Amino acid sequence: MLAFITFDPVYWLLVGPFMLLALWASFRVKSTFHRFSEVGVRTGLTGAEAAWRVAQAGGATDVTIERHEGFLSDHYDPRTKTLRLSPDVYDGRSVASIAVAAHEAGHAIQHAKAYTWLGFRSKMVPVTMFGSSAWIWIFIGGQIFANPMLVDLGILLFSATVLFQLVTLPVEFDASNRAKAVLASSGIVTTQEEALGVSKVLGAAAMTYVAGALTAIMTLLYLIMQRRDD
Repeated sequence: MLAFITFDPVYWLLVGPFMLLALWASFRVKSTFHRFSEVGVRTGLTGAEAAWRVAQAGGATDVTIERHEGFLSDHYDPRTKTLRLSPDVYDGRSVASIAVAAHEAGHAIQHAKAYTWLGFRSKMVPVTMFGSSAWIWIFIGGQIFANPMLVDLGILLFSATVLFQLVTLPVEFDASNRAKAVLASSGIVTTQEEALGVSKVLGAAAMTYVAGALTAIMTLLYLIMQRRDD
């Protein structure tokens, strides 16, 4: 059995602080979104309208925008070139809605411009989906049956998940930068206060990816330490 499941203090010493950081980041993004969902934009645009304008201005002219259920479930699907926005974002006329919608449109622009890191991340998805769910069982099996090959395979699969999270960082930061640039140049965001709000919403969201990546890195370090102790 994995030692950290039995509350190994070394695991909590290495990973615990970053898990707390991830929890704080999750709380912060929700609270920041709620805060700026109460702040309207002078243009009166909905998130869906802003996303369409940002995508068009950035060269992603063949994007479809759909309403998608769930709180902050917003994402861009490169397979169908579809922006799926949560109801609060799709229908919202706030700084928070504009920020999130424009960020997702930023991914559509990346796709249209053949942004390298987005393409690399998309190619990693099948391996990552398998590895993220299978690695722990393979690792546990390797420890139970004292099979170093299975342990190493589990670590290798988890390493692919860590790599995916690291690749995600430049993709997310770049999408936000593209979104902010178009929002400013197109006049969707018209005041300094609105621009600051957009930056705060997107900055809070970015921190969740940073915290997740750091947690994954430290977990990988712990697994490698476990392997070397066997």
